[in-house]
Amino acid sequence: MIPALIAAGVVLAALAGWWLWARSRRRSTPAAAITRDTPTVAPDALTGGLAGTRAALGGRLAGLFGGGPSEADWEAVEEALLAADAGVAATAAIVARLRERRPGSAAELREALHSEILAVFEGADRGLRLTGDPVAVVVVVGVNGSGKTTTIAKLGALLEREGRSVLLGAGDTFRAAAAEQLAAWAGRLGLDVVRGQAGGDPAAVAFDAYAAARARGKDVVIVDTAGRLHSKHNLMEELGKVVRVLEREAGPVGEVLLVLDGTSGQNAIAQARAFTAAVGVTGVIVTKLDGTARGGIALAVEHDLGIPVKYLGVGEGAGDLLPFDAPAFADALVGG
Repeated sequence: MIPALIAAGVVLAALAGWWLWARSRRRSTPAAAITRDTPTVAPDALTGGLAGTRAALGGRLAGLFGGGPSEADWEAVEEALLAADAGVAATAAIVARLRERRPGSAAELREALHSEILAVFEGADRGLRLTGDPVAVVVVVGVNGSGKTTTIAKLGALLEREGRSVLLGAGDTFRAAAAEQLAAWAGRLGLDVVRGQAGGDPAAVAFDAYAAARARGKDVVIVDTAGRLHSKHNLMEELGKVVRVLEREAGPVGEVLLVLDGTSGQNAIAQARAFTAAVGVTGVIVTKLDGTARGGIALAVEHDLGIPVKYLGVGEGAGDLLPFDAPAFADALVGG
């Protein structure tokens, strides 16, 4: 009974290891990447939001390694990681390295799994690159329904809390009520927003937003884009036009952030590949982790594509966009 209970703790540790770094950045530091300070205690929303992943993983691993690892135990470890959307490639690599380490107990498995998960995320730069002068440019892309527009508003609010001044560009001119949705969020959070006509040229809106940000002395402009089906070539080409227009006016775009729905499974990897090919994705935001059992998609994204996960969306509130912290992620999955 005791070994089984210990084994259950392999991934039952609450994802409360996620911590917010909260020290403000001064607005007087142009062209600087936002870095993360020592994390502090996470909000309750994060622990509750990722309870589905925690419960699913823990349930599948409960009772393993009670008498030393068997082939059935290893298969259960694989199934648990796959069910959490860690992906086939990442799961195979992690389990292969775990086998090499030869853990003989649940406690040793936990320690080894912690190390291997952390290794997937090691070395990535998760700071937000705000490198424009005088205005840093962030373009946000993703498919319809991923939570892209609300995530943009939350990111703007987060940057304002850090001491940056932000303007939002409502470049999704095709989806019904998209601009209205972003404007409503902006009004609620006290953010400036620039809109265009419904059905208008999104690149023109992006241009106007950047010009307005310069004229108003803003530090950052965050540009929304129309949700794209990653399989539609012409739509992806139009998205590339938005980025090119901004690059012509502002120089290299600091960040192209891809918003991925955490419940979309391995389809998220196909989306990430297509958007990266079209516009050069620099970072990923995984959303809708409140209630899903698939928080392991972060492992798949970084292992398969090498694109850093920079933020997680864990709820509907303005403060529910949290910086991704790799050590905290590993601690939360297997216990620290």
